[in-house]
Amino acid sequence: MEFSEKEYIVPFFVENDFFRKKCKKCGKFFWTQDRTVDNCMEAPCCEYTFIHNPPTNRHYTLDELKEAFLKFFERNNHTRIQPYPVIARWRDDLFVTIASIADFQPFVTEGITPPPANPLVISQPCLRFIDIDNVGLTAGRHLTIFEMGGAHAFNYPDVKIYWKDDTVRYHHKFVTNVLGIDTENVSYKEGIWSGGGNAGPCLESCIGGLEVATLVFMQYKVVNDKYVDMPIKIVDTGYGMERFTWLSQGTISGFEAIYGSILDKIMHIAGLVDIDERLLIESVKNSALMDAVTISDRMILRKSVANKLAMDPIELDKIMVPIEGAYGIADHTKALVFMLAEGALPSNIKIGYLTRLLIRRTYRLLRLLGIENQFLDIVEMQINHWSKSFPHIKDMENEILEALIFEEKKYRDTLKRGMNLSKRIAKEIKSKGKTEIPIKTIIELYDSHGISPEIVRENVKSEGIRLSVPDNFYSLVAQRHTASTISKRKEITVDFELEKEVSNLPKTELLYYDDPYQTEFKAKILKIVNTPASGKCVVLDRTAFYPEGGGQISDSGTFLFDNKQMDVFSVQKIGNIVIHHVKSDYLVQGVEIIGKINWAHRLSLMRHHTSTHIIMGAVRRIVGEHAWQAGAQKEVEKSRLDVSHWKRITPKQLTNIEKMANSQIMTNLPVEVLWMPRDKAVQMYGFRLYQGGVVPGAKIRIVKIGDWDVEACGGTHLRRTGEIGLLKLLQTERIQDGVERITFASGFPALKYVQETEQAFRNVSRILNVPVNDTLKAVKGTSEELKEVRREVDRLKYTLAKFETEAMLRQAKEIFGIKLVLRLIKGADVDYLIKMAGFLVEKEPKAVTVICNVNETVKIVVMVGEEAVKIKVNAGKIANEVAKIVGGGGNGRADFGQGGGVKVDEASKALKIVEKVVKNQILGSEEEVI
Repeated sequence: MEFSEKEYIVPFFVENDFFRKKCKKCGKFFWTQDRTVDNCMEAPCCEYTFIHNPPTNRHYTLDELKEAFLKFFERNNHTRIQPYPVIARWRDDLFVTIASIADFQPFVTEGITPPPANPLVISQPCLRFIDIDNVGLTAGRHLTIFEMGGAHAFNYPDVKIYWKDDTVRYHHKFVTNVLGIDTENVSYKEGIWSGGGNAGPCLESCIGGLEVATLVFMQYKVVNDKYVDMPIKIVDTGYGMERFTWLSQGTISGFEAIYGSILDKIMHIAGLVDIDERLLIESVKNSALMDAVTISDRMILRKSVANKLAMDPIELDKIMVPIEGAYGIADHTKALVFMLAEGALPSNIKIGYLTRLLIRRTYRLLRLLGIENQFLDIVEMQINHWSKSFPHIKDMENEILEALIFEEKKYRDTLKRGMNLSKRIAKEIKSKGKTEIPIKTIIELYDSHGISPEIVRENVKSEGIRLSVPDNFYSLVAQRHTASTISKRKEITVDFELEKEVSNLPKTELLYYDDPYQTEFKAKILKIVNTPASGKCVVLDRTAFYPEGGGQISDSGTFLFDNKQMDVFSVQKIGNIVIHHVKSDYLVQGVEIIGKINWAHRLSLMRHHTSTHIIMGAVRRIVGEHAWQAGAQKEVEKSRLDVSHWKRITPKQLTNIEKMANSQIMTNLPVEVLWMPRDKAVQMYGFRLYQGGVVPGAKIRIVKIGDWDVEACGGTHLRRTGEIGLLKLLQTERIQDGVERITFASGFPALKYVQETEQAFRNVSRILNVPVNDTLKAVKGTSEELKEVRREVDRLKYTLAKFETEAMLRQAKEIFGIKLVLRLIKGADVDYLIKMAGFLVEKEPKAVTVICNVNETVKIVVMVGEEAVKIKVNAGKIANEVAKIVGGGGNGRADFGQGGGVKVDEASKALKIVEKVVKNQILGSEEEVI
């Protein structure tokens, strides 16, 4: 969609003699007071003019520039609000905060909740991975992490704040009056902005070749690729804090302006000193002339610069690549600090995948500079620097560093595996007569094994194998994972026929929220629906039955009508309608029924759900604040809680979590349930509210357990923690990389588990004939005795194997000077067979030993002596041929092979073909032996 000229004409332009022109380079329209200019004043349509020539009235640090911006808008009646997290936990369609407007989507932009202030101003840290391959190459135009200054106004049909004209006036006043930039140096390029489901015309502010701000007039909602008018017209301005800082300092690149002493230290550690400034200036100016500098563009850029400086482009590239790597390290380590401080732990899915991608890309850049051992030192510098403005980063320092130490070790292991794996793949490709690894394999190596294209290239070079990797490989992978693993609402099977049947019914009154202890109620049947997918379903005007949702299974119980009792076995919710699944032919639409909840079932679920919140609070206090809920399922007999953590929870930590959780139960804390406006709840309790995921609605239900835990939650809970009685943690398991699952029981199921465990312990003490208190000591003693018995059995097996070996060799058949030893054994273990075969070939190097062990299946062990191997006898091939007879397969080396099959009756027949197989191998014949 294109917008007409009238969308961009504002009184400010007319009053101040701005001209609308068309850029001769890009063809876009722009507004300027400079009659002579013929381009839009943004690279690549023009060069940077501010390098060593800043147009501002003074140099600003990033903090100073940010404060000047915020104070300017505060003076102009905007309320300053604190930045949101970089991990967008209030969104179910986005992992990271990509712009300041993302803070207010979808709840404010869709009119669900009011904004925290109106108008408001914020400086919001943002993350973007789409341009990660260009970070460093474009001298600061592309960053993974940056701060977006947002001045936002929300115009409602009945409340107007300000719109296009004032937006432009505010911007122009800021850049000219505050920053002191000449008005003729500012241009406004017309454009279209779209993101987060909203869109509108925009003006891009360009100064000295650099786009520094985008003024968006958000007035449409994007529905099925069509623009639909929004009732709320939103001023969405994005001021690039880092770009304005770069502009004000006129440094060679934006990284010097942003990172200052941190970058100096990285460059010094890497030995990047005494660099000819002309190389840097010309490289930066030339990078401005490309939309995005890819690896392919890089050499074009190098040649252009090298021609100006009369030097070899290859030599120039050798100088610039490490410098650009240092820029990338500065950017990536800052981004990692912010992500890890908010609990975005590295893993193979969702936000964790992006964290891991960034860690491994950083490590690759550090290796390029030969300073990978300085990784943590650089991260510590970043923590110390940025925690001055963001104190929570310092609070998380130990957890950030511990997570990186653990991940770095994993990556070192990955590099070792990668070396062997990539070489093996190279040999396979070479054996097929090919010389290039396909891109699909490269992506699989990175996604499944974490092995980067650079590592693969390094390891396969000696094999003469090439890689064809897209220049924007990391951007593509990041974008692919962001799109494919984006946090969506859980997909459930929907009965569309049922959904249609109940769509016009009034909202069900939810009695379980009024009183979760209510076990009986009266209600009217509004509709009875019977569908093939769902069976018989009943809709009431009101219900105390809790429907499945939020990780909690539904209530069960009965309906009473006309002296008959009908089971309610499952309950679900479609929109605002609660559906009861029943098995009965007696119910009639319009009648009144009595509903009875299965109280034991409900009470156990309430105990488990409240326990989940208590355990989560204990996990954070024992494991660390980085731990977030990654999933939960509340059931009657036991429940589970999934938490993010980079390594296994230790037995000691688990004991402490259990002790701490039970302490909160015994303290008998009050469990408060509050309905609060979303914005007020977030202001009061923070984004930890979204521990269990995003919850819909203008008002959200808050469950607060004393000062221990507070979450947005829709489940049923107890009134006090003491009603749980007992909580027992049953086990932990690693369900995926970066996620620990804690299984637990509460109330009577917990007591049952303890009693069963105690009874099992008593049974052991009875079997060992010792007092209960001495059981552990007795078990240890018995264990040691058992180990000694096993050692004695092994010694006897050794003696027996040697004895049997002598007898087997005497019975061996000789062919072509080879001693053929064949043996059918029943019920022996494989280790014994291998030991026996080993003795045979050790004693007789010309022996070929084939042993079949028959049990429920057939196990085959083949060993070939050293002399027999020399005349082409192959154990692995013998094992395969013998295994075919018993309905299986086998393989192995020339001297050792194994196989097996299921046809136990064919074992004797299988041994009979061995002689022919060996003869064929010695003679080089491929004659069929079966």
